[in-house]
Amino acid sequence: MKKQQTATVPDIFARALDACVPPAGSSVGIALSGGLDSAALLHLALAWAQEHGVALHAFHVHHGLSPNADAWLAHCEQLCAGLGIAFEARRVTLEKNAKTGTEEAARKRRYAALGELCAAHGVRLLLTAHHQDDQAETVLLQLLRGSGTAGLSGMDGANSAPELLGNPDLVMARPLLSVSRKQLEAYVAQHAIAHIHDESNDDPRFARNALRHQVMPVLAQAFPGFQERFARSAQHAQSAQRLLTELATQDLLNCLDGDCIELAKLRELSADRCYNLLRHWFGTRGLRMPSTAWLAEMLAQLLEARPDAQLLVTHPECHVRRHRDRLYLTPKLNDLAGMRERDDAGIPGLEKAGQQFVWKGEASLAFPAYGGVLHFDAVEGEGQGIDVAWLQSQTLTIDFRQGGERLKLALNRPTKSLKYHYQAFDVPAWERERLPLVCAAQQLLYAAGIGLDCHCLSLLERPRVTLRWLSC
Repeated sequence: MKKQQTATVPDIFARALDACVPPAGSSVGIALSGGLDSAALLHLALAWAQEHGVALHAFHVHHGLSPNADAWLAHCEQLCAGLGIAFEARRVTLEKNAKTGTEEAARKRRYAALGELCAAHGVRLLLTAHHQDDQAETVLLQLLRGSGTAGLSGMDGANSAPELLGNPDLVMARPLLSVSRKQLEAYVAQHAIAHIHDESNDDPRFARNALRHQVMPVLAQAFPGFQERFARSAQHAQSAQRLLTELATQDLLNCLDGDCIELAKLRELSADRCYNLLRHWFGTRGLRMPSTAWLAEMLAQLLEARPDAQLLVTHPECHVRRHRDRLYLTPKLNDLAGMRERDDAGIPGLEKAGQQFVWKGEASLAFPAYGGVLHFDAVEGEGQGIDVAWLQSQTLTIDFRQGGERLKLALNRPTKSLKYHYQAFDVPAWERERLPLVCAAQQLLYAAGIGLDCHCLSLLERPRVTLRWLSC
């Protein structure tokens, strides 16, 4: 029996790309730092592109963090010029004192810049030089952080990352993920590929560097070939995570009521399925994943509160609210300029008046101080609305409610408080405070979220409009 030949680096690269060939007519982009890994990637991609008739673009991101950054850019430009590969660089500036740290801030700006470059050149497939050792470092780093299956899955062979790249149509592929660093070093040496060395990769203050230089060599001595086994574990975690995502998708579909979750249905699930569902829900909204402890505390508060409780739990990026036994995710919104301070009520000089305006027939008017746009929709046929001529003759006022306002929706229905109407229309309490009213003199014409007062409706066969509010 013939001994099976070990796959070469070009073979591994080509097989990896077979699964993510770009759409016909599109180009392939390469993230080129100039280091050994990306230089090898560039060399491999060129040979593959020439064979398949695909145009290549090499993209370099200049962070300006190193005194050698200009030299690295020049090296990458010269390397691509010598190989006949289209090249473009993008200079980025990092925020000072970034809360996430320099390493994470640089990563986010780098990927954002790469996404912009891909969009500018019609690139649908972006290649990065992540390899097997990088995967092992990622898995170990996530393990040390106490991550779950999503973190322990490491890096995918190919995936979209719109939150990083800013483009949902762009696929980021890692065709060297099955190749070890030693294999890449041998490949670069064999082909005499020029490359630079980033001195920041030697700095042990960065977590990944500390693992690479202080931990991984010790592991390699005690467990030779551990990188491949870590990669296999990552694949198992990826499979488990796909199953968890599939289950969460089914559970979320069963528990959703419009844009919110029915707590009665959530209570039917085990605690683990609840956590899995909620993590998935946060993920679909593009929100930061909460910790297990925070998730457990939030769920306990929401499920154990009394039925009529208007509960609010604060997440770093949103509010989690309970209303009528349903769970809502709402954005954190700044106060609007038109809002009043409750403590200022009745104090001369501090009371805030509404904004007066005259309607001259516009289709819509924007009111930034009240957080939205007021639309004037023409009424067709026998529909009910406000007489256009009358409305144009009035000095109108837009304002937030102060309390005590009442509205009558139809002649055969009683006049009720706005609170009653909000409850009847199931408008949550946190939305009510941001829904304005429109008045003519002292007469309430329209309450956003409810409708027009019947007293202002015209029965005459004349041009009529109805009002509609859209919050921004």
